[in-house]
Amino acid sequence: MSIYVVGDLQGCAASFDALLERIRFDPAVDRVWLVGDLVNRGPDSAAALRAVMGLGRAATVVLGNHDLHLLATSIGARKQGRGDTLAPLLAAPDADALLDWVRHQPLAHRETLVSGGRAVDTLMVHAGVLPGWSADDTMRHAAELEAALRADDWRDTLAVLFGNRPERWSESLTGTDRLRVIVNALTRLRFCSADGRIDFESKDAPAQAGSHFPAPPAGYDAWFDIDGRRSRDTLVVFGHWSTLGLTMRDDVIGVDTGCVWGGSLTAVRLEDRAVCQVACPEARRPG
Repeated sequence: MSIYVVGDLQGCAASFDALLERIRFDPAVDRVWLVGDLVNRGPDSAAALRAVMGLGRAATVVLGNHDLHLLATSIGARKQGRGDTLAPLLAAPDADALLDWVRHQPLAHRETLVSGGRAVDTLMVHAGVLPGWSADDTMRHAAELEAALRADDWRDTLAVLFGNRPERWSESLTGTDRLRVIVNALTRLRFCSADGRIDFESKDAPAQAGSHFPAPPAGYDAWFDIDGRRSRDTLVVFGHWSTLGLTMRDDVIGVDTGCVWGGSLTAVRLEDRAVCQVACPEARRPG
């Protein structure tokens, strides 16, 4: 059995099919982890959801910001943006079943895997983990949001869930403020400060010697580079950050390689970190 973690699909169903064929994925014995943003910006979000759903228990999914945007759009809590490609999905005859399936997916997944001959505590989220959160904290806070999205008043939750305030986590937060920070950390995080203040503006990769990327705002760093990050002893796999590209370290694996932007769709086999990629046609220009 092999477990593959796959980057943001963004509605690129054909690329996902091609990747599964390339890795010779067998749902009877193999598993695939998907880091979220299954939908939007790409050409066929409905087909992407159907493909993942069709894998049954062979697929493990966490939700991303575009998946939550889909849910909010479906109830009129948010408007479709200029680059959105959700209309065909919302008009599909099986739209209700697709949306219900999305709403019941988790925001984080944790499992102990064997990699390189040793047991590795592995956590999957869409975007990142705040510096003050351990893996246990992350799962606990994800469960809070999952419960709210699965409750009878889930529409009320989505109506107030989106926003940039508060920008910093505190265990004393309650209600909407608490859920907003949780959702922003799990589905939007790139740069933050050591005290967990989220930067919502910067989308480039961290500046490195010789790179063209600008430095993050003063006092901020990539979430996985914050000194003293409490989840450092856990392998965190994530997507969301297409400008970062494939990132493989002892403590993190980032797999968003810009599928919808004409980059590639990436699968990393977790037991040995073997990489497989398929080239993707450009469905949307970055920006």
